Parts: sequence; C-alpha cells; structure tokens
Amino acid sequence: MAAVDVVDETFLAVPPEVVAAVFSRPESWRRYWPDLHLDLYADRGAEGYRWAVTGALTGTMEVWLEAVLDGTVLHYFLRAETELSARQARKVAGARQLAAKTLALDLKQVLEDGRRPGVPPVRA
Repeated sequence: MAAVDVVDETFLAVPPEVVAAVFSRPESWRRYWPDLHLDLYADRGAEGYRWAVTGALTGTMEVWLEAVLDGTVLHYFLRAETELSARQARKVAGARQLAAKTLALDLKQVLEDGRRPGVPPVRA
C-alpha cells in the first residue's frame, strides 16, 4: 500500500467561527470532497473537524482552525492509504494538494469579501 499525505495551511482574515461554519454541514463536505465518504468523529466547533475517510481513499482527514492575530490559519491534513503504486499515489497526492490550496484560496476570497489590508475582519 502507498500513502497519500496532504498538508496545507492558509491564513484567512476572518474569525475561526466563520471558517468553522463553512465545514459544519455534511452538504459542504460532499461539495468539497465528492469522491470521499466522511464520517465525523470530532466536532471541535471553532477549532475544526476530524473525519474518518473512505471511498477513493481510506484514512483520516482534519480541518484545524487556529486563531492567529486578526484571523484564522486553516490547517488541512489528509492521511490515507491506497492500493495504487507509489508513483500513482504521488500523482494523487499532488492533485489533492492542489485541490486543498484551491479550496482554501476560494474560501479566502469569499469569506474575506473584498476586505482591504489593515481593515479588521468582520466578526461572526
């Protein structure tokens, strides 16, 4: 078995509660990760969520929300095993890394909603 490990961190200039709300509904999970079946095992509220993952990959996934300065660092972790070869697993990991960063930057654009530098974030 080959491993697929994805780690990403992105700063969002909004409070953790705002980011947590994005991930709080199972409908959003299916939109962000349509090929994964997620079983929530830790709802940490404004600190994030942890899931057991099955489907295209088998393992665990976490969104950890860390309050930093006037916003949140969105930490994303995916640890999984696959029946793919090591080479194919690296390609899958690369695609998942790109998808994680795309998701984070999309959230940044939507949640910050045109916030100008130096302007405090909107509170939840």
